[in-house]
Amino acid sequence: MSTLLQMKYTSIIFLIQSYCPRQLKIGLQGDMTDPRTNSFLYILDILPRDLLIQTMENCGFQYQEFLLSPTSLGIPNSRLRYFLIAKLQSEPLPFRAPDQVLMEFPKAEFEHSEKYATAAGSQTAARKKEPATCHGRSTQCSGKDNILFKLETAEEIDRKHQQDSDLSVQMLKDFLEDDVDMNQYFLPPKSLLRYALLLDIVKPTCRRSMCFTKGYGSYIEGTGSVLQTAEDVEIESVYKSLTHLQEEEKVAKLSMLKLRYFTPKEIANLLGFPSQFGFPEKITMKQCYRLLGNSLNVHVVAKLIKILHE
Repeated sequence: MSTLLQMKYTSIIFLIQSYCPRQLKIGLQGDMTDPRTNSFLYILDILPRDLLIQTMENCGFQYQEFLLSPTSLGIPNSRLRYFLIAKLQSEPLPFRAPDQVLMEFPKAEFEHSEKYATAAGSQTAARKKEPATCHGRSTQCSGKDNILFKLETAEEIDRKHQQDSDLSVQMLKDFLEDDVDMNQYFLPPKSLLRYALLLDIVKPTCRRSMCFTKGYGSYIEGTGSVLQTAEDVEIESVYKSLTHLQEEEKVAKLSMLKLRYFTPKEIANLLGFPSQFGFPEKITMKQCYRLLGNSLNVHVVAKLIKILHE
């Protein structure tokens, strides 16, 4: 707090990083007793939001809060995060929305910001409406709703159909590699058999994907989407026939979809890392996934820095 009270910075960006409920279901499922939440809970204890805001105001900062996801920039990957940007100046920020949290980036002319804002008290409801933040369940991007995965509701299916119909978001195929041996990324038969109903399946033509956590490649549920590379195979026909099949027959059916993990490079692409980004050869694939998991999106942060200094 002494540092905050003696701020000498002209601008700051503050974000809240916490583990989503899906991540806390991995392991002992300790919820708030999970040690992975310690840093987040510590920040909430020593620097509650109201104290942070009051301190910045006392120090002469103009600020704005956001709840943003990469989908706001047309990137087909969802991870809703809280951001706060602030600038040391006497004039209010041109897109300032007092006591409101913006759900979109401000327009260039900073007009009609109310359209993109929500009251601070409605943050929880807004998070629930955010597409596939870390609670995604599988459905085909065709929008067909006759197959329900993992007890999806009609609302969830409709939401995913809307995501894939949003032409402002790019298709996943724009972020995929095409010159890499993909055999090592295909899901093994054991995983197909055990987790068939838990998979969040997307096609290259889809415009959505779940956030990727550090457990991707090792765990299935809630760690990220998997890619259906056999685009000509109807997922409905595969899943409809699973109920009465023997295990070997189920594996054969599911294998027709040619499901694979996204490569570390593809995840880096979705996260906005530069094209020349790569890992040292000695880094294993598992380590790559762990390092990339739950990362900030480079484009989102860059956009915030840009509007802060415009």
